[in-house]
Amino acid sequence: MAPRPGLVKLICAERGAADGLPAPTQAARLGPIARLLTRAGPALTVAGLGLPVMTTTLQDPRVASTLDRMYAESKNQMSLLRERRGSFDQPMTAQERAEAMSEFYIPVTPEAGRLLYSLVRATRPATVVEFGMSFGISAVHLAAAVRDNGSGRVVTTELSASKIAAAKQTFAETGLDDVITILDGDALTTLQSLDGAVDFLLLDGWKDLYLPVIELLEPRLSTGALVIADNASSADMAPYLDRVRDQANGYVSFNFNVRDSDSMEISCRTAG
Repeated sequence: MAPRPGLVKLICAERGAADGLPAPTQAARLGPIARLLTRAGPALTVAGLGLPVMTTTLQDPRVASTLDRMYAESKNQMSLLRERRGSFDQPMTAQERAEAMSEFYIPVTPEAGRLLYSLVRATRPATVVEFGMSFGISAVHLAAAVRDNGSGRVVTTELSASKIAAAKQTFAETGLDDVITILDGDALTTLQSLDGAVDFLLLDGWKDLYLPVIELLEPRLSTGALVIADNASSADMAPYLDRVRDQANGYVSFNFNVRDSDSMEISCRTAG
């Protein structure tokens, strides 16, 4: 978001620039502040001063239009999803569940997406891992943050072949495919081959698998790593929540409401 028109003028005044000075002179006198504004991310130009103003990859037209389209498609699916929800309660294998949900998004909300972006920007993780990519809405938010940080990678998992194909196209269209690696198959198998430490973990797949996934990755979690578990209000979350809410297990955890009917559990790994 561009600053208010008076903001740059105020900064100039505070650095001793008088009104009426030529724009290049005002810009030059901004010194470190101008550099601060340009430190990360793509930039726009402030009219009259020629100064770049920081924006984010989320504002890139390719990314913004793709997210708008995906959220609109997700909204249009809700009535059909409600009709079929009962069938998902039947006992299924992981592959059967993936196939049953192969056409549905079930994404994080736009607000939750921006929260994920902000957390990755603030913590600057070298490796972000996502369990449960689906069509890639969360991964786009995570990858946009990695892009704006200037370093890092996103490793995401998915079992549905059709979702993987669609997500690959989405990541290419947004220009984020170079920072995203998709692990194709059962996450409890594919994540075993993960190399290096995990600094940020998003759990957004089947809720009964959150505990097995974190048990698998726990030895790789760096001290201070954030673990974000979506849909924390689900009844299937109880075993997972018992683990991360017990500080003896090496976490400090709290619940954050992202919508009236649901929440995220945000946990910080205190032991590596």
